[in-house]
Amino acid sequence: MALTREEMDRKIDEHFSFEARDDIDGVLATLAPDVEHDIVGWPTGPAHDRAGARGFYKALFADLSDGQVQNLKRYYGDGFMVDESLWSGKAVGTPFGLEGKGRPLEFRLLHVFEFTDKGDIQRENVWLDLAAIMRQLPQG
Repeated sequence: MALTREEMDRKIDEHFSFEARDDIDGVLATLAPDVEHDIVGWPTGPAHDRAGARGFYKALFADLSDGQVQNLKRYYGDGFMVDESLWSGKAVGTPFGLEGKGRPLEFRLLHVFEFTDKGDIQRENVWLDLAAIMRQLPQG
């Protein structure tokens, strides 16, 4: 049976809550064991299980801090959700290969989530506004 909008919202809000706390194990627990985790442009390409996704989250949590996600809009379909959000926080490491130097950072994200029948995230596809990130983190 397909998930309701409320069930999808709960799972994604839980997922984002673990991200906000830099809780890698919590984040991974929201994913299906054979998740397709695809951050568009990530150097290693898509991961196809929780262990593969772990490396992305380790890097993300080392590079960004004090993160907050504000939901802007959600679109729902049969077993999937598209989430448009605004991330804000600090760039403390080298997010997306750019020296952060502890500077504030804010950028839009577009997530495409697909769910298993039990409610786990089967696929997470993320698109981010790299141009906005580059404008806020000039190098040199």
